[in-house]
Amino acid sequence: MKLLEGKNAIITGASRGIGKGIAEVFAKHGANVAFTYSSSVEAANELEKELQALGVKAKGYKSNAADFKEAEELAKNVLEDFGSIDVLVNNAGITKDNLLMRMSEEDFDKVIEVNLKSVFNMTKAVQRTMLKQRQGSIINMSSVVGVKGNAGQANYAASKAGMIGFSKSMALELGSRNIRTNVIAPGFIETEMTGKLDEKVVEGWRDAIPLKRGGTPEDIANTCLFLASDLSAYITGQVINVDGGMLT
Repeated sequence: MKLLEGKNAIITGASRGIGKGIAEVFAKHGANVAFTYSSSVEAANELEKELQALGVKAKGYKSNAADFKEAEELAKNVLEDFGSIDVLVNNAGITKDNLLMRMSEEDFDKVIEVNLKSVFNMTKAVQRTMLKQRQGSIINMSSVVGVKGNAGQANYAASKAGMIGFSKSMALELGSRNIRTNVIAPGFIETEMTGKLDEKVVEGWRDAIPLKRGGTPEDIANTCLFLASDLSAYITGQVINVDGGMLT
């Protein structure tokens, strides 16, 4: 059974890692996928072909969600190309880790801009369409760090915690029009980025997790699938930790 048959989804930052995993699972479940990427044209073209091979419409857009005008432009283009916007996944994000005493103002501002301001930009950009349709699902990718904090990640934690407050406010504002807003807080997810870390460090993290493994992009994508589909029709304003029990 295809849970997203005929739905149109926008996924930001989808050329690799978690975003790519979400795009693949959505397409397998019948969703048409519009995705954004920042620089990797080759990876975007590759993903476009891969998704189209699954029999859905798919298109990559070079767009910076942290730029208000670009977000507006993107929503306009996707609406023209796809006809409706049923699901928005705000996944684009960056880290610039450092202890506060060494963190520059620029590194703080940049992380807030890319991780948090982009969620405001994109939600505002699709809001009008979803209000007209009287339905929509918005899924914001936070982090366990946004729930519990982490030394050396004050900027990242602030951006991810801000996302939770923003999402709960949107759930209250948009709920009467059947637009749902939920948050996923991934734990330690193994992607190409974590592949560059020291194996002993990674082992230590795995051991500290009750399920004794890191998560996969698919673990996050499956939770996204649930929140994007009608299976979660009565769920809004929630934060789902997908962390193998890390915060238990």
